[in-house]
Parts: sequence; C-alpha cells; structure tokens
Amino acid sequence: MPKDNIERAISRGAGGSDGEAYEAITYEGYGPGGVAILCMILTDNRNRTAADVRHIFTKHGGSLGTPGTVAWQFDRKGVILIDADGVDEDALMEVALEAGAEDIALDGTQWQVTTEAAAYTSVVAALDEAEIARASSELTMVPQNTVAPDEGEARRLLRLIDALEDNDDVQDVYANFDISEDVLEAVAG
Repeated sequence: MPKDNIERAISRGAGGSDGEAYEAITYEGYGPGGVAILCMILTDNRNRTAADVRHIFTKHGGSLGTPGTVAWQFDRKGVILIDADGVDEDALMEVALEAGAEDIALDGTQWQVTTEAAAYTSVVAALDEAEIARASSELTMVPQNTVAPDEGEARRLLRLIDALEDNDDVQDVYANFDISEDVLEAVAG
C-alpha cells in the first residue's frame, strides 16, 4: 500500500484536513392530510440520510418530494415572543414598527412580533435598547397557509414529526398544520 494512502487514512481518522465534511440539505415532502413538511438537515453522509428520511416519511404515511415541492409555501421570517404582562402595547408597537417589524399580534399571553428576515436583527436590537424583554426570538420558516388535519391524520402527523426530530441529522422540521384544540386533546388523551 502506498505511503500517501496510509497517511491520508491516519489523518482522516484523527480528524485532519481529510476528515468529515458536513453539508446542509433541505428535504421536502407531504405528511398525512396533505401537510407540507420542510426538513433542514446537516449530514456527513447524504445517501444514508436520504434513505433514513425517506423511510421515516413512508413509515408514517407521508411522501418525500423533490426540491421545490413545498418550499414555496413557506417564508423565512423572524418571530419574537414577548410576555404581555407589564408591556405597554403602544410602546411595543412604536419600537417594533420603527425598527422594521412587519406585524404585531397578541397570541394568548404573549405578543408575537413578526419581521422579514432582513429586519430581524434591527428589531431585536431596538427591543433590547428599549429594555423590552424577549421570551424568545428566532429566524424560522412561517407557512403561508395552513392545513387542518382530522384526528387520525393529526395522530400520524405528530408521530411523523417526532420521528423526523429524533433523527440525529435533522436540525429543524417545519410544517404547515393547524391542529384544533379539540383534536389535540383527543390525540393526547
């Protein structure tokens, strides 16, 4: 065996320059009830991951699609959640909208501030400067429309999403479902 091959193998095993190379991939597909699903993947073995994700989709009543199948149904947005207790609505609106926020809505006990991806950092900075505490903030994929699955579809869909999230290569899973409270209670109980 040539000396170069031996040195490359040793270097690769030690995590040298020929070590593992990770690549980011997006898989798209449909789950039970026609729910669009985006999976953000980070993998060192594209073939293994494709087989794993395809198996998960098939096992749980979904189907893996080709690139562009469902991505058009999602927009990259910034979503910032702020606890409503002690936050003045007018002050929040003034700060967020001046910084470039797209929308502000009360969602239960929290304000949800939505931004374009480009304005996300400036809105977060403006909220921090105004000393408005954030419960959470992230750049995410927001669906343009939602699908309301029935109880059976919701049960299978939640198992599919759990299985995808349990895969080590899957970083994020986004879906466009809106499960009603009644169906959620039936699925959970």
